[in-house]
Amino acid sequence: MGFQHYILVCGGTGCESNKADEIFRHLIREVEEQKLDEKVQVVKTGCFGFCAQGPIVKILPEESFYVNVVPDDAQELVTEHIVKGRPVERLLYREADSKKHARVDDISFYQKQFRIVLRNCGFINPEEISEYIARDGYAALEKVLFEMAPEQVIDELKSSGLRGRGGAGYPTWMKWNFTRGAEGERKYVVCNADEGDPGAYMDRSILEGDPHSVLEAMAICGRTIGADKGYIYIRAEYPLAIGRLERAIAQAKEYGLLGEGILGSDFSFDVELRLGAGAFVCGEETALLASIEGERGMPRPRPPFPSVKGLWGMPTVINNVETFANIPVILVRGAEWFGRIGTEESKGTKVFALTGKIKNSGLVEVPMGTPLRDIVYNIGGGIPDGKQFKAVQTGGPSGGVITAEHLDTPIDYEHLQELGSIMGSGGMIVMDETDCMVDVTKFYLDFTVEESCGKCAPCRVGGRKLHNILTRISKGQGVPEDIDKMRRIGRAMTKASLCGLGQTAPNPILSTLRFFQAEYDAHINDSLCPAGKCKDLVHFEIITENCIGCGLCARRCPVLCISGERRQPHEIDQERCIKCGECFAVCKFNAVLRA
Repeated sequence: MGFQHYILVCGGTGCESNKADEIFRHLIREVEEQKLDEKVQVVKTGCFGFCAQGPIVKILPEESFYVNVVPDDAQELVTEHIVKGRPVERLLYREADSKKHARVDDISFYQKQFRIVLRNCGFINPEEISEYIARDGYAALEKVLFEMAPEQVIDELKSSGLRGRGGAGYPTWMKWNFTRGAEGERKYVVCNADEGDPGAYMDRSILEGDPHSVLEAMAICGRTIGADKGYIYIRAEYPLAIGRLERAIAQAKEYGLLGEGILGSDFSFDVELRLGAGAFVCGEETALLASIEGERGMPRPRPPFPSVKGLWGMPTVINNVETFANIPVILVRGAEWFGRIGTEESKGTKVFALTGKIKNSGLVEVPMGTPLRDIVYNIGGGIPDGKQFKAVQTGGPSGGVITAEHLDTPIDYEHLQELGSIMGSGGMIVMDETDCMVDVTKFYLDFTVEESCGKCAPCRVGGRKLHNILTRISKGQGVPEDIDKMRRIGRAMTKASLCGLGQTAPNPILSTLRFFQAEYDAHINDSLCPAGKCKDLVHFEIITENCIGCGLCARRCPVLCISGERRQPHEIDQERCIKCGECFAVCKFNAVLRA
């Protein structure tokens, strides 16, 4: 007999950091104390995706969606919802323009999504292999072992149109086919889980919520190319994902789905984890391979490519987490089904980490070709606090910006490239009118300069030159010639750098110069930051005749540099002011001037 109710608790890193594990334990305790063990099952799942509303608890079969839950809510949820059959109204999610609580299918955040990669995240317990198997898990591996030849697997991937989800969108079938045909005493399968873009957490969430999908795909790859060993290279800062992967590997071995003679066949395959130390350059595949080998993570010249000469000099397939997670579904449901999703050149879906100045931040999966407007406004809920949309940065420090005039651009590989950006691994950071493009670009150059391995001069020297110029511009010390100089250095880095880090590091500069050169000109020609973000160009003062002495600015000042008697005009100590802008943001009487 099945359970009458299932209580699903988000167990992703975001919710875990906000006491989701404590909520989970409290719910189990309440179920036990009220002797409901045989009627109610409490399950910790992966990420639901709607991170802005976490921690999230979903109760089935009613599909009740509870948000911003805290541990003390556990008793009320069990007593009211489970025992008395009355939903806890104050915790139910409601759309901003509705008085009624919404079922999951009615929530706008989910309505335009199409989940393939995230199909199991938020639905199963990622630490129980039986739940993965119950949702067609390992059916694709069984099919590949007993019904398909390796050539048929490659043909199916070719027909599906699946392209790598980690960067440039290289056809997956082609990479596998090159490695299958390459000569070598041994071959390897490597999963790149070294997700280093600021604001990106797609791969982490997949591994936390559905680790077996990646293990199954790696085994399928091994069978197809003739490899018996796989490595998952994952950054050590992902302890939850690492723990769930370790458990998944152990369970797969116990069930005969990894190890010797898988499912009684003549195929053997094993997977090991290798922990990275957080170097962004190790996301580049040759640097990643060097790190697995125990060497310093630095890129190597190509060719030869890893498909021919990779790990320990042997032919190696490297795909990222999201690419692998697509493969079991394609082989179970068919290439034709997958090919109907997306666009002619960009098939399937893409997972994005939607963050920044957006109401509904979270993890979203949409068909390729979905207009940016749908992602920002229909899924993301638009820009908070009545601010205006300014741009979206895609591709992290390797990408570029998409502006308001391009909101109806379909998001796929080709259109992003036309706009001077890239898909990257899927980071999508939204900016509003208060963001300064010079400051944003400088942030990304801070990151890439710090993360450069220093091996090649174009990246090592060129990145530092660009950063120095941006720093001068942000202080009002730039000169008009700096614009052309940055373009020339950027183009040189793109052509001459050894690896993708250096080749794409200038993208944020080249992109923002293309669409927002007026902001650079204001910094250079007028010593003015239009957005008020560059501290060296901003000055705050209180207008005496407008100040009523409410004291709100003084209370919110982080360095206590505002003084004055109650009901009397206040004053800012300019020597102590750190120009954070908090006084300007909180003043309701237009008494704080930003100049």
